[in-house]
Amino acid sequence: MGFYREKIQDYFLLDTAVENLFINEYMKSAPENYVKVYLFALMYADLGVSLTNGDIAKALGLEPEDVLKAWSYWEKQNIIRKHMKGSESGFDYDVEFLVLKEQLYGQPAAPQTNIQTIGRLMEDPPIKQMITDIEQNFGRVFSSSEMHKILSWIEEYQMLPETITYAFAYAKKQRKTSLKYIAALVQDWGSRGLRDVASVEEDLAKKDRRHTMRRRVFQALGFNRNATEEEKRIIDSWFDEMGMSMETVLDACSRTSGISSPNINYVNKVLQSWKQEGKTVKTSSDKLTAREIMEYYDLLRKKEEEEAEHRRQEVYDRVPKIREIEDQITALNSELSRIIISDTIDKKKAGEKIRQEMDNLNMEKAFLLTENEYELDYMDIQYTCPQCKDTGMLETGEKCQCYEKVTRDQINSLLTRG
Repeated sequence: MGFYREKIQDYFLLDTAVENLFINEYMKSAPENYVKVYLFALMYADLGVSLTNGDIAKALGLEPEDVLKAWSYWEKQNIIRKHMKGSESGFDYDVEFLVLKEQLYGQPAAPQTNIQTIGRLMEDPPIKQMITDIEQNFGRVFSSSEMHKILSWIEEYQMLPETITYAFAYAKKQRKTSLKYIAALVQDWGSRGLRDVASVEEDLAKKDRRHTMRRRVFQALGFNRNATEEEKRIIDSWFDEMGMSMETVLDACSRTSGISSPNINYVNKVLQSWKQEGKTVKTSSDKLTAREIMEYYDLLRKKEEEEAEHRRQEVYDRVPKIREIEDQITALNSELSRIIISDTIDKKKAGEKIRQEMDNLNMEKAFLLTENEYELDYMDIQYTCPQCKDTGMLETGEKCQCYEKVTRDQINSLLTRG
């Protein structure tokens, strides 16, 4: 005689066991969405059913990057373990839920080292270039722990390597070299879906232009303070919703000279009245928009980069040894980065040796260039405006003089340039 229970066919009528340790030790301090991801995936783990991070995001009404951040969070808490599948993507992995009783009372499971993940990431050419660029930009080599953190942004925020490079360059222009500041930048951009350089630059340009416009309005009104959030909203509506030009807005501001307490609401009523009456005003469309100007700079830099690449190819064809030297320098840069995150005892000594080799190679490259009648910067990008390097922004965060001088004729001329 046999005995057996009827099997429940509907997954959602079954039960999922959650350890009390999770509820008491981990759940209370974890972000709400991360708890949702953990419990939802745990249910499917018990059922032995596979699903993607995209499936989880869709089911829970989250963004896919929120699910990725959740797994990174739980991995740091050492209650799950990622098993990479060996693909080129850093987001392709299985998740193993660890037994919390063993973590707390038994032999703790060794946390998965990031060295293998970092080693795999550093084989990717764009990431190699990112590391080289940010270290050259900051003039120093990052420690192992710093490198771990920087590389984690790629996975946590689905950030492109070139965008992280841009974050370091932007921070340096702002004279803020703290890794904490740069991490906050990257997190902010990632949370708003700004993952490529073009979208980040457009966002920064828009903020800068809007800040300048608000400040100009406050100067016209004689205010020596920052705008409130409501005042910012009203000022923005003049340009975004009413389509007013700065000239018209300043004209409206001048009408406050006859009242005892000039204020934004008064100017707003003047502009609304002009709009309703159909008064002839110059709209913001008469001038180049910030987006048009930034697109001009993007195209200008692209053409300059292409021209620099042509000059490099010319040099390589004439002096092949220079290309060999640059390949050696790139390889040494990668080796230096590997040493930094390794457990080598003589890490400092090995790093100094590599830097000396790189210095010697750079000197040899300079010698070959001058011997063949090339300027030392011949292979570099030749910017139209050396002050801002054709970004429109100075290192102080202010707009460059060339920004205000951009004309539609310049843009059209660039577009027709071969």
